[in-house]
Amino acid sequence: MVLAGSAACGTVENLSAGQKLDRAFDKLGKEHSLSFELDLDADAKTLKALDADAEPGEEIPDEVAELLSGGRISVSMQSKKPLAESGDKDITGMAMKFSSPDGDLFEYRLVGKYTYFRADVDGFEKMTGSPMPSADDLPESAGAFKKLLEGEWVKVATKDLEKTRDEMDEMQGPEGGKPSAEPTLDAKTQKKLMKALREVIARKVDFQTADGKDGTERITATAPFRTLLAELIDEIRPLSKDLPPGVELPTDKDLKEAPNKKVTAHFTLRNGALTEVSVDLAKLAEDAKVKKLALVLRMGKGEEATAPAGATEVKMDELMESFVGGASDAAFEDEEFPEDAQG
Repeated sequence: MVLAGSAACGTVENLSAGQKLDRAFDKLGKEHSLSFELDLDADAKTLKALDADAEPGEEIPDEVAELLSGGRISVSMQSKKPLAESGDKDITGMAMKFSSPDGDLFEYRLVGKYTYFRADVDGFEKMTGSPMPSADDLPESAGAFKKLLEGEWVKVATKDLEKTRDEMDEMQGPEGGKPSAEPTLDAKTQKKLMKALREVIARKVDFQTADGKDGTERITATAPFRTLLAELIDEIRPLSKDLPPGVELPTDKDLKEAPNKKVTAHFTLRNGALTEVSVDLAKLAEDAKVKKLALVLRMGKGEEATAPAGATEVKMDELMESFVGGASDAAFEDEEFPEDAQG
């Protein structure tokens, strides 16, 4: 989004590309629904090559490399207000799922007053190579935990889920007290920060445009990674006192270790609407074996989230107890203890 309005000081081509991206992002913000899909454009062999310098025994497992290379995260949401103006209370529906090439591994939906979720335990076991407890080995008292292992839908009242989340946050707060509010930037600091970032990007990022078929257009943004990052940090540093507590900026030494290869981001627009962003990360790997490595985000109109049929309703405390109880039963079911182990 910083790239979208950054070209005000650049060449005619930069200005044209920046204006087009600016309009595309504005158009997204005016929508009441949105879907996006995130994945890595890389094969398992490439991901293994990135981990070549890992210590023996700490290499990325083959199953995990396969999962990351073929996995994708999909999200769809709907809001009463335009998305650019929406807060948590304005969201009327949401669906998210994490998928592998063999199917959906985890899915959750927010519909009305309930949150629904299910998991493909067998799929996780296959993809990660780690054994999971079997639903057949658990007693009926395992309740919701047993149903989850069977791949069935479970639903929980969203207000109870939020209450449990707040209670857990309080437990992690100072002396069990109420946690501090999430740090945020005030409007004045945000304006200064965006102005500074846009000026740097206008100076250091080269934009190019190319027309495609059926109203499709591609805008390419290219910049040397370390140089761009260093100048962005230099612009942010004078504002550091206004940043939220705990935010630490990289030191000059940290920045010197960053690769200075040129990184390219591709923005695809169809009839003026942003449909895909792809960031080419292969050159940052600094490895001749890495030929194709990109982070890809695809966008579209969000579909309405619907409540799955046959979901079992459970209370949040019952769900937590069933997780603990079910896991304990699975762990100790076949355990044998000496006869003289008393008390």
